Amino acid sequence: MKRILVTGAAGYIGSHTCKALRQAGFEPIGIDNMERSGVHSLPWAICERVDIRDTATLAHLIERHAPVAVIHFAAYAYVGESVASPALYYGNNTLGTFWLLEALRAAGVDKIVFSSTCATYGVPEHIPITEDHPQHPINPYGASKLMVERMLGDYDRAYGLRFAALRYFNAAGADLDLEIGECHEPETHAIPLAIQAALGERLSFEIYGTDYPTADGTAVRDYIHVWDLARAHVLALEYLLSGGDSVALNLGTGKGISVRELVSTVESVTARSVPVRLTARRDGDPPVLVADPRKAARMLGWRAEITQFADIVHTAVQWQLKRHRAEQGANA
Repeated sequence: MKRILVTGAAGYIGSHTCKALRQAGFEPIGIDNMERSGVHSLPWAICERVDIRDTATLAHLIERHAPVAVIHFAAYAYVGESVASPALYYGNNTLGTFWLLEALRAAGVDKIVFSSTCATYGVPEHIPITEDHPQHPINPYGASKLMVERMLGDYDRAYGLRFAALRYFNAAGADLDLEIGECHEPETHAIPLAIQAALGERLSFEIYGTDYPTADGTAVRDYIHVWDLARAHVLALEYLLSGGDSVALNLGTGKGISVRELVSTVESVTARSVPVRLTARRDGDPPVLVADPRKAARMLGWRAEITQFADIVHTAVQWQLKRHRAEQGANA
């Protein structure tokens, strides 16, 4: 069984990917500093508490487990926080990845699947966004990820490190078995926030900006189910292991959903109203981000399978309800 090092393994997408790796016959070796994660990957991965910036411990772990490749999720991912604290993002996302790459180079590991983002594109010049779209990020989060993509290209040319940079759009939903779902501390993602407002776990759901140049004035995003993302990482890994060249790919559905449409869908799925509070735009938020995912279909044979937004929201609602019941039972 081939061992795959998974950084950020206890996070939202990392934990789903560990489960997908195990189902595909790989042995995931997870590492996470647990700073912003739970322990969701533990049923499917050996998971150790390691920070990728702890170079000595990281080198020892890679030597001990001898992975054939890496899937790299470990990063901070809050746009607003990156604007307020750019040093945090360049220090962790960019510099942390540099130390990871150096550890891999020293150990002779030459394949990596990188968790990148559509935030590297900035404000799009055309919709849907293709992989050759200019990359001009408008926030430090996107810039920190773009710097890593450029490092990967340089390491490929100089050292033969082959990579797949997966630029995904808005991850959403929960594992279809409801074993894992989306729960951040603090929570900043729109779907769980709207669900929590519907369930009465928060006073309101904030809509940041109603004056965007979109059909209803609110921002538009391409939401992709987290299990489709997990499958894509496994397919990208298999592509590299079979000798594929380095590649950058968009992962999305190609469909845009506005914030107002999101609220309406959550209300329909939960059969409850979502109290809304209108507020100003956030710095660093583009009006529209929608993927053109056709290259991923050509290169990996990958397509999103859960394409109806209501179905994505349904999985998120069911997982939140399960979590809500578990918490009520624990407090009874």
